[in-house]
Amino acid sequence: MRIAVLGVGLIGGSIGLAARGRSQASVAGFDPDRTTLDRAVEEGAIDVAAGSVGEACEGAEVVFCAAPVAGLAELAAAALEACGPDTVVTDVGSTKRDIVAALGADERFIGGHPLAGAETSGVENARADLFEGARWYLTPTPKTGGLLYDRVQRAISEIGARPQAIEAETHDRLMATVSHLPHVLANVLVTQAATALSEEAEHLPEVGPSFRDATRVAGANPAIWGDIFDGNREAVAAEIDGVVARLTETADLLRSGDSGAVAAWHEQAGRRRRELIEAEIAGGPLHELRVLVPNRPGIVAEVALELGRAGVNIEDMALYPAPDMTSGAISLYVAGDEEADRAEQLVRELGHDVSRAE
Repeated sequence: MRIAVLGVGLIGGSIGLAARGRSQASVAGFDPDRTTLDRAVEEGAIDVAAGSVGEACEGAEVVFCAAPVAGLAELAAAALEACGPDTVVTDVGSTKRDIVAALGADERFIGGHPLAGAETSGVENARADLFEGARWYLTPTPKTGGLLYDRVQRAISEIGARPQAIEAETHDRLMATVSHLPHVLANVLVTQAATALSEEAEHLPEVGPSFRDATRVAGANPAIWGDIFDGNREAVAAEIDGVVARLTETADLLRSGDSGAVAAWHEQAGRRRRELIEAEIAGGPLHELRVLVPNRPGIVAEVALELGRAGVNIEDMALYPAPDMTSGAISLYVAGDEEADRAEQLVRELGHDVSRAE
């Protein structure tokens, strides 16, 4: 497979390293910073340093756009203009609504977001194992080409990640809660502590490990996070409003002096944290579900999104068009007996025939 990576920093460089190392893909790279591009060649992240977006995209089957959020729509649009009808273009931005609204009418564009990163930045810190086992969200639309979706999810699987379909707006609400809000809270907590220190006549004790853990991401990469907060401002602001309401309830609980209720609140938080973390660990035998579908635009996205909404993870997928191209089959690979049962039921509820391969 030949892929193009537009933007060869930490994420783009890691895509290149993983694609070259795991799937033996040929990788062309482009970056507006020539020094970064040359470093990507030195680090082995790309095979070819292209002089333009068009040159990088020439002959590519999959194009990954890995620029800052504010510039992704323009970059992806340039890639779509340079690519032919059989090339799929995706991005790695952590907000999806705006870019999908801008480009989602083109069947070749599928928004993406890997839940992977590092404290460091730059191609010199890229790693071939950065995406190993990481969730990688994809945001297909009713316009998305089925074969193109299959190609991009397969390319992502081959570099070690776990693709999952999700609607763009659902993605942004989810990320506002589990990714963007923690950065807001870390920033607020640091400001609160700094204000308390300045107001105290006596020096407060040095901060403990809980403070350091809770504020690790405070102030992280202001340029990148400024774009993220701006791109997802409504969803993040709504989550902040929700937290304010919960903090007010918690303040009332603490003032009540009901030690039993406070202990129960604290214990419940610990239990919920364990449940959230355990939900990330998928396991069990892999089941193949063969789904018979009509050959019409958006059918693959429809099935993938329905399973994604229900939290069923598709570990792999394959398409088998019928000889007359009027229908076809989708093979879905789902891990775990219960997950496979749920997937089978959901597909039947969509009105499609489904069988489980033995």
